[in-house]
This record gives sequence, structure tokens and C-alpha cells, in this order.
Amino acid sequence: MHATIWHNPACGTSRNTLALLQEAGAEVTVIEYLKTPPSAAKLAQLYRDAGLTPQQGLRLRGTDAEERGLPQADDATVLAAMVAEPKLIERPLVETDKGVRLCRPKEKVAEIL
Repeated sequence: MHATIWHNPACGTSRNTLALLQEAGAEVTVIEYLKTPPSAAKLAQLYRDAGLTPQQGLRLRGTDAEERGLPQADDATVLAAMVAEPKLIERPLVETDKGVRLCRPKEKVAEIL
């Protein structure tokens, strides 16, 4: 099985999710999204496939997203903000042939393995 993880190595949940993928024997592509952010189109596809809105994929903790009104903003505004400032993307996002999950908590990855 192949998996792609949009990963932040400084995040414990992201590291633990990556470890679960590796323990499951997945062939993992790791994308450090702070260095290589996904496009707005890719983010939209990931959230759509995960059954989430961009607002649900917005990182609130440690960001100024709430002060900027992003939780109430339209999808295009949220996605543009995430692309411009990848720290606004909640992590980790994992994509496999079985779907996409925002793996918070890390155990959600089991749904797509």
C-alpha cells in the first residue's frame, strides 16, 4: 500500500502517524508541507475526499486564524490563506487508495489502511 503524508516533523501527532504508517508496512511519501505546501486545488481535493470543509482543516492553535475570521470565511479564502501560510493547515493529512484522513488523533489513519 502507498500512502502520502503531509507532515510536520516538529508535530508529535504527525510523527506518530508517520510511525503508524511505517509499522503497517506502507510505502510512504513524506511531504513536509511547510517547505512544499500543496496547491489550493490539491487541498480542496484532499478535504473533499476526507469529507471535510477547508474550515475544518484549518489549524487554529498557535495561529491567528480566528482573529482573521478564517473559520467563517468562504472556502476560496481559507484555501488561499493556507497556501500563503502553510502553518494554517492542520496536520497530518494522509492519503491512500482507500481515502484521505486528517489524522488527529493519529488512530484515524487506521480507517484508510
